[in-house]
Amino acid sequence: MRDEPMRSHLFSATSALYILWITMAQVAGQEDREKTTALKDLLSRIDLDELMKKDEPPFTFPKTLEEFEYAFNENGQLRHIQTGEPFVFNAREDLHRWNQKRYEALGEIITKYVYELLEKKCNLTKAFLPVDATDDEPRSFIYLSTDALTNPNKLLVLIQGSGVVRAGQWARRLIINQDLDSGTQIPFIMKAMEEDYGVMVLNPNENYLEVEKSAKDSPINSPAEPSDEPAEKRERKDEQESKKKREFYEKYRNPQKETETERIPIRENTSSEEHVLYVWDHFVSKAAAKNVFIIAHSYGGLSFVELMNQREMQVKNRVCAVALTDSAHNIWHQETSKGTQDWMQQCCCNWVSSPEPLDTQLEPMLPDCPRVSAGTERHELTSWMSFESIFRFFNEVLKTKEEEEAEESSNVVTTRSGSLKNKHQDL
Repeated sequence: MRDEPMRSHLFSATSALYILWITMAQVAGQEDREKTTALKDLLSRIDLDELMKKDEPPFTFPKTLEEFEYAFNENGQLRHIQTGEPFVFNAREDLHRWNQKRYEALGEIITKYVYELLEKKCNLTKAFLPVDATDDEPRSFIYLSTDALTNPNKLLVLIQGSGVVRAGQWARRLIINQDLDSGTQIPFIMKAMEEDYGVMVLNPNENYLEVEKSAKDSPINSPAEPSDEPAEKRERKDEQESKKKREFYEKYRNPQKETETERIPIRENTSSEEHVLYVWDHFVSKAAAKNVFIIAHSYGGLSFVELMNQREMQVKNRVCAVALTDSAHNIWHQETSKGTQDWMQQCCCNWVSSPEPLDTQLEPMLPDCPRVSAGTERHELTSWMSFESIFRFFNEVLKTKEEEEAEESSNVVTTRSGSLKNKHQDL
């Protein structure tokens, strides 16, 4: 009984503290609401778009390497013409978006530069897609060696990964920051030609034509149409739009209005998978070579497996070997057949990013094809690091195939000879 007053006293003290805590929380909440209201009022009074532009340089960049004051030296490395230094991404401190736009502008120049090398150094020519394109529709293209369709023995098909890279490139980052050999397909093309392959260079990321929107197409300049929506619903929409703008301003310190564009898809080539299938149907399947070899990097491996799903028997009959480099395919997600999986076990090899030495056998992730180390942990370097191993793999597969064909031919001759001898004895 003597504990009752103590319990009562503790209960009263606890209740008082709880009420005080709630009161403080309400005051703090009120202060936050007042601050938010004040911030909204401030934002409504300031033209942030115009204010922020003043700190960010315009998105106007050089159109050539010379204007950028960069050039590739004798080792294929991009260097500043004046200082000899490698490319510097952060040309302007604290202006990440501007630096990124500058990097992208340089990337477009690099793409054109690689096209020139494909045509002048490798002597490749463009073949436009779709093959029956009209004059006024968007087109893509691939590159072909002079004997790509007529070489009776060997044809090499190169398929890059996804992203900004175009025909002839493995990785833009490597071209800019390392060298042309590691970042482009040119060493593979030159090696293939030395070993008497015909060559096809695919362009799976050229899927649309990007054109500038006219002012009349812009929703910003379109007159507002009267709405039958309830006022409450319109207010919610306005609030959501305001939130998006605030988030945009917070993400980019210096927003500039950029040119609005629209993308017009290239017929039957709107994705990497479509492109690879289209090139197979209209070029590879019509080539004279009895032995087709494929190198596919990253997403290019997924596109190849999708090709097998669509043209399984054709691929098995024509393709001799496939070198994958850090392939993004997945036989379960892509629902490949048991026959395709068995064929991949025999005819494919995947060089993957790994700290292990080059060509070290690795545990298989899925029951599709052998996995070996590319000798690097950098995804974008896997093709270049596997260069010699890939061509050695192709030569070994071809040699085995030729030996098997020779043995079969010999057996046929022996059988026919024995058959003729038996007939002679019967007579």
